[in-house]
Amino acid sequence: MGKKPGHQPRKRFGQNFLHDGTVIERIVKAIAPQPGQYLVEIGPGLGALTQPLIDSGANLTAVELDRDLIPVLRTKFFNADNFRIFEADALRFDYASLLDGGNGDTRKQLRLVGNLPYNISTPLIFHLLETTSVVADMHFMLQKEVVDRLAAHPGDSQYGRLSIMAQYYCEIKPVFNVGPGAFNPPPKVWSAIVRLQPYERPPVPARDVRILSRVVAQAFSMRRKTLRNSLRQYLSEDQLTALKIDPQARPENLGLLEFVRVADYIAELDPTQP
Repeated sequence: MGKKPGHQPRKRFGQNFLHDGTVIERIVKAIAPQPGQYLVEIGPGLGALTQPLIDSGANLTAVELDRDLIPVLRTKFFNADNFRIFEADALRFDYASLLDGGNGDTRKQLRLVGNLPYNISTPLIFHLLETTSVVADMHFMLQKEVVDRLAAHPGDSQYGRLSIMAQYYCEIKPVFNVGPGAFNPPPKVWSAIVRLQPYERPPVPARDVRILSRVVAQAFSMRRKTLRNSLRQYLSEDQLTALKIDPQARPENLGLLEFVRVADYIAELDPTQP
C-alpha cells in the first residue's frame, strides 16, 4: 500500500504514508478493534490502516484535512457501510460531537487512532487531552522523540509540559518503534506507536486543571531557571518552602504530585483565577 499515483505527499500537511504491511498488522493487533466499537482515525492518508479497521467491523470515522484525499478514500471504501469521513482540521475538530444524538451515556466510547502528522503532533495531543471524558483509549504513530516526552519521568531530559499534562489525564505506554523505511516518503527520524489510556479519575486530581496547566506551562517556559524565578508571579520563596518544594529546584525535578500541590495552593489563594 504505497503512494497513490497522482497524489504527492504534502510537506505542509506532514504527510508520510505508511506502507509496511508487517507494521500495519502490528498496529491493528495493538489496537484490537472490535465490531460495533466507535473508532476515529485521524489523518488516514491513503487508507493503509483504514482498510483493516473497517474489516474489523468497528464503526470508523475518518478525519482528513487534505481535500484531494477525500475522493480517493470515498472511492476506495464506497461499499463500507461502517465508514464515514469528515474533511476537517484535526486540531479544531469536536470529537465529542461524534457521539451526540441522544444515545444516553457517552463516556469512554471513542477509540482514537492514527499516524499523526509530526508537524502538529504536540498541539494536537493537547487538543485531544480535552476530550478524554469520551475517549476509551488512543493509539498513535508519533515521532519517537514525542513518545519519549510523553512517557518521560522527573529528571529525564525529555521531561516537560507534555509529559506532565498527558500523564495527568492518561496512562502512557510506548508499544513499539518503527523505522523510516515503513513510510513513503521515509522521514528522517524514527517513529513509535504509543497507547494513551485516559483515567476514570486522575491519579492526582487538581482542584482546577486550568490552573495546573497554566502553572506547568509557566514553569517550563523558563525550564533552566529555578522555581523561585519561574513561578515568582504566583508564589513567593517562602510559600514554595511551606509547600515542601525547594525554591532552588528546576521544573524538571518536580513530579505531577508537586505541580498539583502548587496549583491547588494557588487556586485556594485566589478561587477566581480562570
